[in-house]
Amino acid sequence: MLTKQRHQVILELVGRNEIVKMQEIVERTGASESTIRRDLTRLEEAGYLRRVHGGATANHMQIDEPSYLEKSDRHIEEKDAIARVAAERIEDGMYVYLDAGTTTLAIVPYLEGKMITVVTNSLPLANTLLYHRIPTFVVGGQLKHSTQAMVGFNAREGMMIYHFDVAFLGMNGVHPAHGFTTPDPEEALVKKTAIELAKRTYVLVDETKLDQISFSKVAPLEAASIITGTSQEAAAKYRQFTEVVNVR
Repeated sequence: MLTKQRHQVILELVGRNEIVKMQEIVERTGASESTIRRDLTRLEEAGYLRRVHGGATANHMQIDEPSYLEKSDRHIEEKDAIARVAAERIEDGMYVYLDAGTTTLAIVPYLEGKMITVVTNSLPLANTLLYHRIPTFVVGGQLKHSTQAMVGFNAREGMMIYHFDVAFLGMNGVHPAHGFTTPDPEEALVKKTAIELAKRTYVLVDETKLDQISFSKVAPLEAASIITGTSQEAAAKYRQFTEVVNVR
């Protein structure tokens, strides 16, 4: 089995289990223990997993979520660069979904003058879109205090009447083995629905969200392209799974 194939098997095992024993990896790959030790060292150095006695485990999950206000003044320059590149992918005549989040909010000023229609589940985005006189539909549902987003089953039902040319989503965790994740299952449901309804989806994340895992799975990496600002090395390891647009 080639090195890349072994690494994929190891990541799949780590993604499905809390802890994967060395012996299980040896049996699944047919490789020697010394070879698997080297594989685990490389994968740990790349941020894919964490070595423990006798095996490996995934990086710790992120459960706590910062509020909208707490996130609004973080990584401002990177978010602006991501937003500018994202807006370049929006053309006249498009129906666009903008997810709740401070990075998606940064897109709005770059949309002024474009002949588009936007759907959002975010109150801050809706207000900003209104200010810029961009035609907007707001999804109903349960209003989440920390993110000021409409979430849950009712939000999903409200979205089902739409189809989007392109969707832009925020995300709390992006990980090679665990895909796209977010702390709240109710919010994860809305993000997943947006992916299902869009012809093309982009996940917008600053580099602190890479190699992170949150509680609720949204989708595998193949479900969306990533726009981020990170090192070329970090971007390269995600390109084996999906398109990565690196704004650096």
